[in-house]
Amino acid sequence: MSPDHVQSLERGLAVIRAFDARRPELTLSEVAKICDLTRAAARRFLLTLADLGYVRTDGRLFSLTPRVLELGYAFLSGLSLPDVAAPHLERLVSQVHESSSLSILDGDDIVYVARVPTSRIMAVSINVGTRFPAYATSMGRVLLAALPPAALDAYLQRVALDRLTARTVAAADALRAEVTRVRAQGYAIVDQELEEGLRAIAAPIHDRAGAVAGAVNISVHAARATVDAMRRRLLPPLLAATAAIDADLRLNGRSAARA
Repeated sequence: MSPDHVQSLERGLAVIRAFDARRPELTLSEVAKICDLTRAAARRFLLTLADLGYVRTDGRLFSLTPRVLELGYAFLSGLSLPDVAAPHLERLVSQVHESSSLSILDGDDIVYVARVPTSRIMAVSINVGTRFPAYATSMGRVLLAALPPAALDAYLQRVALDRLTARTVAAADALRAEVTRVRAQGYAIVDQELEEGLRAIAAPIHDRAGAVAGAVNISVHAARATVDAMRRRLLPPLLAATAAIDADLRLNGRSAARA
């Protein structure tokens, strides 16, 4: 660990990350357990965050306030990717009548940076900023397929492959084979591995230099489309949308270079 590493900052951020869609409210003891802190340390972090306006409490339960959005706004406001992709996602959704999202890889997770929904098909609501483990998602597999070999090896060695459903690929060798397949074919289909009843298909988008900058998906309820039907009906418009986003990103890059 670097001598410049500030452990108290790391722990404070861990306290913020303890809250999510499944755990919007937590007790002091729960935060301490999740973050591997003593109760006294967890209390100090929570009360400091409350003083700063990032956490609220009724005396027993703690929850985040909307002010935490400020922490990600600077990043998102400087990221042209969602702005460039948004009209293409809207056009894609109007064409296929299914939800579409854009995500990037952040550590071992994907993070949603744009989304155009049609209907709620997941038990957990998805918004900009939502995170899911990369290994169990179509966009995650596309982004993992773009990693250099050494980075993929490191990921497979450290990630905990929890079985989220009965269909989840939860073995490193099997996941590597899936990622290799995705790299070869240029898209990924995940069939009910993140959540029962949810299927998704994803393809990469590329920056001006040709590197994978993110991934776009189309998600459907399993009752509405088989995997074969997704490949026939959804893959062509998905690839057309990602190609259009690629073209706009190249144009956006040239415009920025001239500015």
